[in-house]
This record gives sequence, C-alpha cells and structure tokens, in this order.
Amino acid sequence: MPFLPTLSTGLIVLSAILVAIGWIFAVKRKYKTHKKVMLSAAVSALAFFVIYASRTVFVGNTSFGGPENLEIYYTLFLIFHIILATTGAVFGIVTLVLAFKRRIKKHRKIGPITSIIWFFTAITGVLVYLLLYIFFDGGETTSMIKAILGL
Repeated sequence: MPFLPTLSTGLIVLSAILVAIGWIFAVKRKYKTHKKVMLSAAVSALAFFVIYASRTVFVGNTSFGGPENLEIYYTLFLIFHIILATTGAVFGIVTLVLAFKRRIKKHRKIGPITSIIWFFTAITGVLVYLLLYIFFDGGETTSMIKAILGL
C-alpha cells in the first residue's frame, strides 16, 4: 500500500466520520462540541487536500492499472468523484463561512446537504483508492512538473 495515498484516503474517511459525529452533536444541541468536531473535520479534509495536491505536483497521479476494458468505467467514475469532491469542498467552505459569520439559519439549511455530499465524496474516494491500489496494480505515475517540463 503506497503511503501517501493511504494516508490521504484515511484523512478523508476521518473527515467524514467527524462530520457524522458533528451532525449528531448539532442534533443534540451541543453546539460547542459540534463546532470543535466540525473544525476537526475541516482540518482533516484540508490535510487531505494538502497531501493530495503536493503528491499530484511532485510525485504525480497514478493511472488506472486494471484491465483495459474497465478503464472507461473507472474514468467515468473518477470524473463523477472529482465533480462530487469539488462540489463538496465548495459547499464545505460556504457552510463553514456561514457558521463563522453566525448566519445560523442558512448554515442549518445547507449543513445537512454539505454533509451528505461529503459522505458520498468519502465513499467514492475510498473506491477510487481501492481500484487504483488494492484491487489492481497501479498504472504509471507521472508528476505534473515532469509532464509540464517534458522531462
């Protein structure tokens, strides 16, 4: 198991678990604990993003190494995951900003939607990880810097 992809996938799973726990605290009206847990979820997601972005730039992305006849399905699934993750990140930032600005009514409306998007992002992220590193041997890895510079 490659270290950085395993670590970053673990951080996304941790963030989703923390979001679920934070949601429970919000339902129980334990708002101070809710805030702490949700901030921890955000930090976990941010740590994921820093590791993922750094790895993408310096090490590269790993291509699908499974059977060629499955590659189109993997690619479509990956595109779905990327759209979901991007949407989840935008919703997450908006939800956090609403909370910090004390716009609680809007925060309460968008928070559950954000959480559900994030749960699906985590699930699809784990599936991408499994398809790239566990179920099949990973394909070629090329760093963005090497690709840009033609090295």
